[in-house]
Amino acid sequence: MQYKNAADILPSRLLREVQYYIEGELLYIPRSESKQEWGAISGSKKFYLERNSQIRMLFREGRSIQELAVKFGLSNSTVKKIIYQKK
Repeated sequence: MQYKNAADILPSRLLREVQYYIEGELLYIPRSESKQEWGAISGSKKFYLERNSQIRMLFREGRSIQELAVKFGLSNSTVKKIIYQKK
């Protein structure tokens, strides 16, 4: 995270208001709650959840880790992480 000078960003009226409450101190401003979580907009989160679910199902049905790695274009260790991941 990089610090920014409030005088360079905030309108002067708002800057004076903030200075009234906390002059010369560091202030953390959290992200707004309207921010989407990772992959929500692009659909990648859903894609990976479905893919991982399919990998677990195929493994339970008897497919080997090597087969799944080839089928999904992943390394053996990545497939193992997906299969043995605690939910």
